[in-house]
This record gives sequence, C-alpha cells and structure tokens, in this order.
Amino acid sequence: MTAETEAPCGQHRRGSRSVEGHDVPSAEHARIRLAQCSPLHVRESCLAGGLSQQDLEALDRLTFSRRRAHLGEPLYEAGQAFGQLYAVGSGTFKSCVTLADGRQQVTGFHLPGELLGLDGVGTGTYASGAIALEDSEVCVIPYANLRDASSAGAEVQGAIARLMSREIVRAHSLMLMLGSMNAEERLAAFLLSFSSRMKARGFSPTEFHLRMSREEIGSFLGMKLETVSRTFSSLVQKRLLDVNKRHVRIVDLQQLQSALAR
Repeated sequence: MTAETEAPCGQHRRGSRSVEGHDVPSAEHARIRLAQCSPLHVRESCLAGGLSQQDLEALDRLTFSRRRAHLGEPLYEAGQAFGQLYAVGSGTFKSCVTLADGRQQVTGFHLPGELLGLDGVGTGTYASGAIALEDSEVCVIPYANLRDASSAGAEVQGAIARLMSREIVRAHSLMLMLGSMNAEERLAAFLLSFSSRMKARGFSPTEFHLRMSREEIGSFLGMKLETVSRTFSSLVQKRLLDVNKRHVRIVDLQQLQSALAR
C-alpha cells in the first residue's frame, strides 16, 4: 500500500522534503494532510492506557479524532498557536527547540499513551515543536473541549488534572535526576525510564528498539555524541546491556538499577 492510500481521510501528500531517505511533507502540508477523521471515545483512544476505571468513566463523554504523522513530520512547531493536546497512540515523537545558534535541542521523547503539547497551555503558543521519529499516530484533543468538560463536573476535572499532571511529574522527575549525574548514570537513568514506560504499556521492559539516534539521546541528556557512544560501549563491556545498533537488551536490570543508585 502506498503512503497516499494510507493517509487519513483520503488526504494526499504534497510539498514533501527528504528526511533520512524518506519523502515527508513540510510542516504546513503536514497540518493540511493530517486532517481530523472520525471521532472516537476514551475507551478506544490513545488515553485509555494507565487510567483508572473511575477516570475512564469520567472522561468517556469526550470524543477525539486520530491523525497520522510519518517519519520526520512535524506535528506542530515552536511558536505555533496552541489549541490542541496530542496523545500518542502509536509510534514515537521527540520534542525539541531551536537554539539561537541554529542547533536543535531535544527536550523529550514521547511514547504511546503520553501527552504532547502541554507546554502551550500557559502561554497560548507551543514552546517546543514535536517531530515523529517513526510512522506514528496521535489522538487530537481540542483543549477547549477539555475546558468545557472540566467545568461540567468535578469528576471530569479531576481526571483531566491527573492525566496532565502525570506527564509533568514524569518529565520533571527525570530532569531532576539527571542534574547531578555523570555520563554513565545519565544513560542508565534514561534507559531505566524508557524501560519502566515500556512496561507500563505492556511491552518488554528489558528489550526494545530506540527510535531516536545517539545524537538525539546526547542532546536530551546533555552529552556529546562521542560520550553517548562510549558510555553505551562501557555498559556493554560491564555486561549490563546488549546493543545492536538501536536495538537494546538490558541483560541485568537489577545491576543497571544498582549502577544508578551508587
């Protein structure tokens, strides 16, 4: 099946550019092509994973729609007007900002069940952009709908607050840990965080494929590319990891956790 026949709502790909050998649309054409499709409820949406039964019942009155993003496509860009949150249904995204010298700084990686776009709530514009690291799908959540539903009742308001706060707490906790760590501890913390997030979604916590590059990992962890590669090699030599390009197997999860605790 071609990319055009896979595109949602019969939209076609136009205005494309090349990213790592893949032909992907520009940001403007991506927004046009990623049109909203048929509505769906919370129980069948990207948000269902990890929510309590009580929260599912509270949020089930809401309806969302799905959008697809191909490898390298921007879901939204830094400075763009905020109006929607996005829950990752499948695939992986990175959030990033462009620094004054033109370099890209990665500020996070987002897996299925996690929210994108929270940094736009306070200012009315997205502080960072979001780019697909593989062919992915998101649930589109109009923020106005959340506000309306929140004002309709305390149960819905509480469920929405818990949904948003879990993302803030996760990101904040990891960044606090990274502040005083050496290179090996930073990489171990990153892999353990990735492991726990995979486990929470029903996937293997010890074997997974990293969709982000070593350079992107380094940008997020504040490490040079050479340091990231050297640190991966060190963990392999200590028999804590098996690494084949981007495929990672944690050989000894307990020892990796112990290395972080030292």
